[in-house]
This record gives sequence, C-alpha cells and structure tokens, in this order.
Amino acid sequence: MCFSDSSVPINLIDNSAMNQEHLGPNALPVLNIAGYQFVRLDELDRLRESFYQAASDLRLKGTILLSEEGINLFLAGLETNIQSFLSFLRNDPRLASFQTKDSWSATQPFRKLLIKIKKEIIRMNHPTIAPEKGRAKFISPKKLKEWLDRGQDDLGRPVVMIDTRNGFEVEYGTFKNALHFNITKFSEFPQAIEERLPELSDKTLVSFCTGGIRCEKSGLYLRERGLEHSYQLDGGILQYFEDIGGDHYVGDCFVFDERETLEPSLSAKPQGRLKPKKNQA
Repeated sequence: MCFSDSSVPINLIDNSAMNQEHLGPNALPVLNIAGYQFVRLDELDRLRESFYQAASDLRLKGTILLSEEGINLFLAGLETNIQSFLSFLRNDPRLASFQTKDSWSATQPFRKLLIKIKKEIIRMNHPTIAPEKGRAKFISPKKLKEWLDRGQDDLGRPVVMIDTRNGFEVEYGTFKNALHFNITKFSEFPQAIEERLPELSDKTLVSFCTGGIRCEKSGLYLRERGLEHSYQLDGGILQYFEDIGGDHYVGDCFVFDERETLEPSLSAKPQGRLKPKKNQA
C-alpha cells in the first residue's frame, strides 16, 4: 500500500518565518531527524515519488533511502514541517511505528533533497542477514552503562564494545576501550569479525554504531557466527547520548551532514575536517 497525496494535509510554512513559536530547545530553529525501519516494502518507485513530493513541498532537505528491506532517512527543516512529513509517512500502515532521533541546529545541515532506491538501506552484502524478519538481541543504554560501570555483564563475563563504523568515524570518538577494525565500508565488517572470532568467543559483545542501523545487521551476523553472548546497542550512540550522556565515551559522534559531529549533549560541533558524502547510521 502506498500513500495517496491527499491522505494527510500538508501545511506549508515559510522558512523565513522562524519566529519564536517555531524555535526548538536552546532557540535553535532547525529540527534534524534520523530514523530507519526494516520492513518489507514494494512499489518503491511510487513511494519515492510520493515522498519526494511531500518533502519538497514542505521545504525539507536531506536523504531518504528506500529498498525492499525498509527505509533509512536523514531530514531537516522547521519542526512543524518535519512533523507534517512524519504524519504523512506514518499514514502507511507498514510505517505506522516509524521512530526518529531528533536534534536541533541553527542552520539547515543539508544542501538538497535526495531520495534513492537501493538494494539495501545499509549495505552488508550478506543476504542471509534480514532484520525485517527479526532483530538480534539488544541492550538499552541504561543497562549498558550498568555493565560498563561494573566492568562485566550480569553473568560476570567481560564486556567488549564492538564499533561497527568506518575508521574515520572512530577517530572523532568512540566508547572507551572499544574494539574497531579500521574498515572503510560496512560490507567489510563480516570479514573483520571472522579474523577475530577465536578471541571473542568467551566475551559478551555489544556492537554499536551512530543510530543503530548498522548494528541491526551486525548483531544478527554475530549470532549467525555462533557468538551467542552478543547484543546490539539499542538506538546506537545517539540514543546513548540522549539517555546517559558521555559516560564511558571519549570524544564526539560523527554524523553525515554539515554539522559534522555531535557532542554527548547532542549539540553540533563542527570541526572542519574533510568528510565523505555518503549517509550511514
């Protein structure tokens, strides 16, 4: 089922009218959202057309990735416009429970609106891994902090944090003593894990990424490879920042837009480094 253009009214707001009623926390006018959902989608061309019309009418910018396995998006605009678009998106029963992570900025961090159809919304090149059919075990930020405070899980096993992100992202910040593989793309993660299987077999593993999407697949892969005491950090680094702050984390979190990084307070912290163009999470 696809959206009809008349399913949810879209109220346009002039972007020049950033008066007080349109400001978010800390008087910042631009709402940035990131979200994904693994769910079986079809008629992708029609979805792309529908989403593009709605988002462009609302003067939103960012990227939406669509595939048969689900949706992954990064959008920014005025809060009322963002909420109108989310109402439109959630009118599709398959996406009724779609959730986002929110942050605020003084300016629009994206240059244009892109909506692309992909084979995977996060590329792993491992067809047996299908999060839309079921998630791996996950751990909440609160429970993870308890484990890290103690230095072990509830069974007394040592906890190893597994950073699934690209090497350049790790340079901006990561969890203390996290294991990372200096990969250049997520599709390299399975081979990187294969090379470390013996040393990880007796540990409790918690994989993490920016917003959780890569961990949806890495968590399933770890289980597939027989690492039964493995979890994914629910909501990724950004959810941890929102719920906990910066405890056990060193540095900031890279994001794939012009804000560049977010501090544990979720405030933007541009650092002026050269960064790639592709979106991940």
